[in-house]
Amino acid sequence: MAQLSIHLSAIKANYDLLKARVGNACDVAGVVKANAYGLGVSRVAGALRDAGCTTFFAATLPESIELRMLLGASPTIAMLNGFAPQDAELYHENTITPVLNDIEQVNAYQRFSSAQNTHMPAIAHIDTGMNRLGIHPGDMSADMFDGLNIRALMSHFISSEEKESPLNPKQNKAFQTIVSAFPAMPKSLCNSAGIFLSDDYHYDMVRPGMALYGLNPTPYAANPMHDVVTLDAKILQIHSVRKNETAGYNATYRFEKDSAVAIVDIGYADGLFRKTSNTANLSYNGIACPIRGNVSMDLTIIDLANIPESQMPKTGDMVEVIGPNQSADDLARDAQTIGYEILTSLSRRFERNYT
Repeated sequence: MAQLSIHLSAIKANYDLLKARVGNACDVAGVVKANAYGLGVSRVAGALRDAGCTTFFAATLPESIELRMLLGASPTIAMLNGFAPQDAELYHENTITPVLNDIEQVNAYQRFSSAQNTHMPAIAHIDTGMNRLGIHPGDMSADMFDGLNIRALMSHFISSEEKESPLNPKQNKAFQTIVSAFPAMPKSLCNSAGIFLSDDYHYDMVRPGMALYGLNPTPYAANPMHDVVTLDAKILQIHSVRKNETAGYNATYRFEKDSAVAIVDIGYADGLFRKTSNTANLSYNGIACPIRGNVSMDLTIIDLANIPESQMPKTGDMVEVIGPNQSADDLARDAQTIGYEILTSLSRRFERNYT
């Protein structure tokens, strides 16, 4: 069985690194949506709490309620996908702070807050150019949040991983213009990559996700984060192949010389995308072993031609999928995707080890 190791100490170290970068005046929230980016929210959220995190972001109401059950009454649990009036009592009972994404949600939440005879907490999301979720700037007014306890005004960068993109200062300027009407309310703009662009963008709270999990928030430079994930898969069989024989479904690879191949217990059902067929490598003892042929649902063929005869693996040995020789970002590049998708696609079939 393939083995996935999640290094909780590295997650804590990444939290500490981000906290040191933004300083004590800025809150570092933890984005733990999608089962903590596929790594297991029950263990990851606890590690972040132990590191000092007091604000957590989830995407959906079920995720938010799960977090409340895991973390108890103290942390702030914010839900990114907005306020749904039909679920109002669930927000209230579980002390979930909704992120209000349009004027209709603001008005509905004000009505619910008034019915509770209190100023209920919320975060207001302002669209500064993503054209995804967020209150349109034209709908903003100085008194629009009356009756609510707005914990933060937030927006979201479009291209923060592109250091020189003119969209970054443009968005920051738009954000500053809008929030200037609300000087007493805390502000939040940065995702993981935004934290490394400029201290001017940090405001009162940053919202890292991918950086906590070891993905590179600075793709234009070396990764400043600690590696969190290692994934190893087992060799099920080793056999010889002859020149001009083919590998896998549809014979997409033809061997140019006699070689040996290993059949590994990982496939696209486990998150090793079919796009890695004939493009990516796994590694054995630090030696690259190219994927040959199409990745199957449960199995992958790798070429052992680069391995010296004296170092040849045997059935039952493990090969590295993600680890010191190949990061999740590296694998994503070969799969023509992003590291986020690699992590969130990791299979529940893996044996998971938390260290």
